[in-house]
Amino acid sequence: MIEQDKRKLGATLWAIADQLRGAMNADDFRDYMLSFLFLRYLSDNYDGAAQKELMSDYPKLPPGDRRPPLAVWYDQNPGDVDEFEKQMRRKAHYVIKPEYLWGSIAEMARIQNGELLHTLEKGFSYIENESFDSTFAGLFSEINLNSEKLGKDYVARNAKLCTIIGEIAEGLAQFSADSDTLGDAYEYLIGQFAAGSGKKAGEFYTPQQISSILSGIVTLDSQEPATGRRKNLESVFDFACGSGSLLLNVRRRMGTMGIGKIYGQEKNITTYNLARMNMLLHGVKDSEFQIYHGDTLTNDWDALRETNPAKMPKFDAVVANPPFSYRWEPTEALGDDMRFKNHGLAPKSAADFAFLLHGFHYLKPEGVMAIILPHGVLFRGGAEERIRTKLLQDGHIDTVIGLPANLFFSTSIPVCVLVLKKCKKPDDVLFINAADHFEKGKRQNVLTPEHIEKILDTYQHRREEERYARRVSMKEIEENGYNLNITRYISTQEAEDQIDLRAVNAELVGVTQKIEEARERHNAFLRELGLPPV
Repeated sequence: MIEQDKRKLGATLWAIADQLRGAMNADDFRDYMLSFLFLRYLSDNYDGAAQKELMSDYPKLPPGDRRPPLAVWYDQNPGDVDEFEKQMRRKAHYVIKPEYLWGSIAEMARIQNGELLHTLEKGFSYIENESFDSTFAGLFSEINLNSEKLGKDYVARNAKLCTIIGEIAEGLAQFSADSDTLGDAYEYLIGQFAAGSGKKAGEFYTPQQISSILSGIVTLDSQEPATGRRKNLESVFDFACGSGSLLLNVRRRMGTMGIGKIYGQEKNITTYNLARMNMLLHGVKDSEFQIYHGDTLTNDWDALRETNPAKMPKFDAVVANPPFSYRWEPTEALGDDMRFKNHGLAPKSAADFAFLLHGFHYLKPEGVMAIILPHGVLFRGGAEERIRTKLLQDGHIDTVIGLPANLFFSTSIPVCVLVLKKCKKPDDVLFINAADHFEKGKRQNVLTPEHIEKILDTYQHRREEERYARRVSMKEIEENGYNLNITRYISTQEAEDQIDLRAVNAELVGVTQKIEEARERHNAFLRELGLPPV
């Protein structure tokens, strides 16, 4: 029933969004919708912590009284407010004034209060600058409540916000407010908005089916996958984390007790804020994750620029879905960068290997990395061939997985998953050709749970299967010029049946003889009737 509620809540909220956004682009309306959902989560979480703190002093309001109970307590106990908020900062890690709680905002929307927009602005500013510590500064920085997309003037914008928030409040009232339910609804909406964003979706969303493959790979024992899931994952890193769904998939597989800290990096400010909200909505405490806003390729996260090997951060698992064939500026200084100097720089036209080398540099010796890339990295020449050759000769490429085309909202091209390890036991490379294993959908192709499980089982047990998976020796790869094009090693075409020409000839002779015998009988009947033979 809970799972059904989660799906129903997501569908309800999407129907509201689809109805209310009007002429606004899906990715514009997304930011308003998800921010209000996040405010609802923060408010409910805070109100629950306040009830525990105040216990019997928490006000019980009569039916019909729509004020937030905490607002009543503040009015009745002005002298105790400072001490209460100090306690809440220690226990809940944040404070929200009663007038900024979702209940207050939703009530203002219900009565069409003309000050709703101003109150929201103050509330978002308070949460960013006073409610949390500096970790959450700028959380709502991309939410423009004065945008003309909401209305031409203040009155029109205020009325639009009243309608949006009123509808959301009514839709949410039917469902559980726990973080798991709201978190799943948030993920559902991100997926729906991604479908409506077309190519822009690639900036913030990795489809769940692909997230399941990457998270399934990195949560298995890195050195002996056949032994099953690892017991503990101290750290996981996604250097192009988007809305954070891939990191959350890893956490979901490991369980909250089996994972340490989550690290992510995101260049787009709006998506960076989505990721932070997404973590909190899924019950990840602010001490359990760190998302950094900055450019991965220039490596402007100070923590990762540490040159002392003993202090440099290293991660048990690295997962990533970086932008495909992204144009970048490989400067001379980057040529000496510790991430690239042993392998060389990726070409200006495609930063795919630059992203890969960045993540691989921060992988622990016993760790595992799974990254989604376009097929070009498997066979393109020049600088990419040199990088690929070096990685292969050093024994770092463990598995190459070819996926079907048209799995992403942002592109129809087929992609591959590369699995890398700094210390891998097999001296071959496992190739999995899953390009033809999918169900055709209306807009995108779909990997079913069975397709995903087959890929993961093949990787885990390093199985070989005709026209699907094969372990290829380094000698054969070397003979192929270190080209990793999957079809060089696995053909998906059905082998044609061998034809025995002698048997075919004997069969033709027999058929010819039968034809002659039948003709003779036919002519005999014709002669008896006095007719000429044929």
